[in-house]
This record gives sequence, structure tokens and C-alpha cells, in this order.
Amino acid sequence: MNIRNYLKIKNLIPSTVNLLAVSKGFKSQEIKIINDLGQKDFGESKFQEGFQKQEILKDLKEINWHFIGRIQSNKIRKIVQNFKYIHSVDSYETLEKISNASFEEMKHPSIMLQVKLSEDPNKVGFDPKLLIEKWLEIQKFKNVNITGLMTINPKGLSAIENKELFRKCRSLADSLNLPECSMGMSGDWEQAIDSGATWIRLGSIIFGDRIR
Repeated sequence: MNIRNYLKIKNLIPSTVNLLAVSKGFKSQEIKIINDLGQKDFGESKFQEGFQKQEILKDLKEINWHFIGRIQSNKIRKIVQNFKYIHSVDSYETLEKISNASFEEMKHPSIMLQVKLSEDPNKVGFDPKLLIEKWLEIQKFKNVNITGLMTINPKGLSAIENKELFRKCRSLADSLNLPECSMGMSGDWEQAIDSGATWIRLGSIIFGDRIR
């Protein structure tokens, strides 16, 4: 764990930007270390791993757990039950299922819709045009609070290319009157902030290399 990096980044980022510590692949004890330094928001991408950490750290009531991974249909109810924030809702069908489960469970998760802004076969998400076409229908879903958009850039882009995609995300969010943009990771967080991110998702730069 690189506590120096964590504190440096926390001091550098504007007050309008939230740091989400991506704790997937790291131990509960490491979460506790930076929670003790004031970090409240943690991101997990596998339900079972995240749930186990929630159980171990259940006495730390101030932690906000964010789900940021691919959402499997058979895990939707459990995600709704245990995560207040979901960053990775990548389709209309998934959002509908989350809405239905949230209504039945009497939950109101904060949702970010994942958008796909480049032709990358390894990435998923709403097509921007489809999102705009479906927007009036999407706004009618119950028990979900849609706060913004999330995107993941392809690897290997230049700083200029990263900014171009991040700005597309920010522009799309603005056109839908959504305040939040979850974008930027350990390798491109500075470009994301320059382009209007309100959440950056940092893992290896503060926790170190994952053991798996």
C-alpha cells in the first residue's frame, strides 16, 4: 500500500471530485488502513468478494460501498441489497431489473449508467444514441436514483485521446442534466479531472499491485 500516493492525490484533487478507492483484489485490512485516514468510499467489482469484506468490516458504519463491476442477472438482487451505489449499469434491461429488485426490496440505490464511447470489443455500455432515445423511458423507472454516467477508456490511449473520450462523457451527462461522471483510473485520472470527472476510481496507484 502506498499511503504517500493516497495522501498526495487527496491533496491534489479539487473539492468537486470524489476519490473512489477500488479495493477489489485487496484485503480488508488494507481498506481499514485508509479508512482510518478518512477514506469513506470503496469500490468492488465481484459481489461475493465485496460482500465478504462488508461482513468483516461491518463495524465501520461510515464506509460507502460502490459496485463497479459487470452485473450478472443472478446477482442483481444481492447487489441491490448490499450496495448503495452502482456505477456499472450497462444496459436498459439491466437497469429495468435493478429497478424491479429495488422496488421489491424497498431500496433506492444511486445509479450511474455505463456508456461505451469507443469501438472497443472489451468494453460494454449504453450506446450514447440509444441512451438519448430511451431517456424518457429510463426516467420513469422506480426506486433508482440516476445521478450520472460512468465510462472506461480503452488502454493505450494518449492523454489527448483520453481527454477527448472523457469530454464526450461529460458532454453527454450535461445534455441529460446529470451531475456526476465516474471516469478516470490510476493511469488517466488527471485527464479525467481536467475533462469534468466528479468521481475517479483508483486502485493500484494507492493499494499497489493486486495479488490476483
